[in-house]
Amino acid sequence: MLIKKTQSLCPTCGRVLDADVVEEEGKVWLVRTCPEHGAYRGLYWSDAEMYRRFDAYERVGGGIANPQKASSPAGCPNDCGICQNHKSTTLLANIDLTNRCNLNCDFCFANARACGFVYEPTFDQIVEMLRMLREEKPVPTPAVQFSGGEPTMRDDLPELIRKAKELGMSQVQVATNGIRIAREPDYAMQLKEAGLSTVYLHFDGVTKETNPKLASDRQAIENCERLGMGMVLVPTVIKGRNDHEVGAIIRYAADHIKAIRGVNFQPVAFTGAASEDDVKRERITIPELAERIEEQTDGVIRKEYFYPVPCVVPISELVEAYTGKPQITFTTHQHCGAATYVFVTEEGLVPVNKMVNVEAFFESIEKMEAKLTKGGSLNKYVTLVEGVKDLYTSTRTAEQTNTGEFMKLIGKTLIAQNFEALREFHWNALFIGTMHFMDRYNYDLSRVQRCCIHYATPDGRAIPFCTYNSGPVYREKVWKAFAQPQKDE
Repeated sequence: MLIKKTQSLCPTCGRVLDADVVEEEGKVWLVRTCPEHGAYRGLYWSDAEMYRRFDAYERVGGGIANPQKASSPAGCPNDCGICQNHKSTTLLANIDLTNRCNLNCDFCFANARACGFVYEPTFDQIVEMLRMLREEKPVPTPAVQFSGGEPTMRDDLPELIRKAKELGMSQVQVATNGIRIAREPDYAMQLKEAGLSTVYLHFDGVTKETNPKLASDRQAIENCERLGMGMVLVPTVIKGRNDHEVGAIIRYAADHIKAIRGVNFQPVAFTGAASEDDVKRERITIPELAERIEEQTDGVIRKEYFYPVPCVVPISELVEAYTGKPQITFTTHQHCGAATYVFVTEEGLVPVNKMVNVEAFFESIEKMEAKLTKGGSLNKYVTLVEGVKDLYTSTRTAEQTNTGEFMKLIGKTLIAQNFEALREFHWNALFIGTMHFMDRYNYDLSRVQRCCIHYATPDGRAIPFCTYNSGPVYREKVWKAFAQPQKDE
């Protein structure tokens, strides 16, 4: 059954092809035919019912008001740099600080040893990238992640963090393997004092078989925990390799809630020299990951508790209606990622779904926004107070576990514009999310045009994540254009 038409890539030559998204035997497939290399059928989502449930949350944004270029005659994803075809603003920007690394993971996007050259933009080039991101309209980019390679191999990382905060980035993250943070106890303090918000720690499992650097990870977590430095665990999930430990990873995070704020699972993307057999054997989709989590948490965190990223758009629209100021809006494609929250209590993990009726919550938020918009500026405060009261009444669950405390935090945030309340909320909660980045086997151009995670490049462009790492492979082109001689490690 045909679900929709889109465009994809030939997995062999990379040319852009018309494609069908089809449902067959309860799964969703991406089907296209290359005139040179024939037909290819790639798994898109392993659960058609969950695919349709997520479709209900689709929200298409208005894009960037000052795009870097008009649409290219070559068409997306060729000649990329955010253009008027793009429908989302930059929620999170990635900046590769280097492609040097002190590890050699076989599934890594980036590896200087394999490249044979070093990509390492200068301090001034990075500052210009940050400035470009902050000039986006209607809302400047609010968050940046310094990545690589291994960004901690640059000695000027604290200065770059400080500069990013100075330029207005409210969130500054570092994607790291944690080795330097583990080896140098004072280093995490340097990063925190510079303004680092989150350590984004590559963490693939809780045993030596799945995570050879487990001892180092534990030390890095201990060092950050001692300082109150927030962390997110980032496992690359590969079927048959570590998907049997996703529940254990969540429990490990809960045991270290003082430092770990979340787990962001990343199903493997086949951006390297993978074969079709590798893809069939190791591919894991968002629905399959959610199933593993439900099984391995004994049903505590259920598959149905996960929601797509754009489900939170009504909250942004409500705040915008109340304040009259443009807000960051999470208009990512509904099939790019999924997330939920669980609260870590003395009794164990309590999903947010046990505290509030999540569907009713979002419906109530939408009603509040519509009422505020219709009523103009008259009695905004009264409207919001009444809305929060209705929110409490309509969203209570049968269990009512800590519902009052949760709604108190929501009320403080919406009515008093006290966004520190969300910090308080997050301190007691564990975010569990997943983002499935695409590769040439499951590439959907409609998802790319809604991407909210963009790479900034030294030549002044912002490029969607999945275009940067697959398709025309902009990463390789950018790195080669700004290459330096290989350095001795």
